[in-house]
Amino acid sequence: QVQLLESGGGLVQAGGSLRLSCVAFRRTFTAHGMGWFRQVPGKEREFVAAISWNGDNPYYADSVKGRFNISRDNAKNMVYLQMSSLKPEDTALYSCAWNRYALASMTSYDYWGQGTQVTVSS
Repeated sequence: QVQLLESGGGLVQAGGSLRLSCVAFRRTFTAHGMGWFRQVPGKEREFVAAISWNGDNPYYADSVKGRFNISRDNAKNMVYLQMSSLKPEDTALYSCAWNRYALASMTSYDYWGQGTQVTVSS
């Protein structure tokens, strides 16, 4: 089992920024890709961004490309999502996820955190 804990969500006006953080309580963090997903009630979970084990080749959903930036600090078992130019349609519960492989990917995630709520007002 892998425990993931997100933080940093909140209420922000459109055009604003937020930085989400996720800590992984597992020693093998550096061997795994990580990702961020979001979900709105009544809709399927949506992929947002992914990063490989060493931070190379980040991968983004088209809807956030150019506005969001994913990064990680392997010394701290942390992954981050810097969100800028936020839009009301970015409102969702954001969760980080643990990939069973080392590369950045939209698939192959085994564990998710409980999430942190982001609300963007117009």
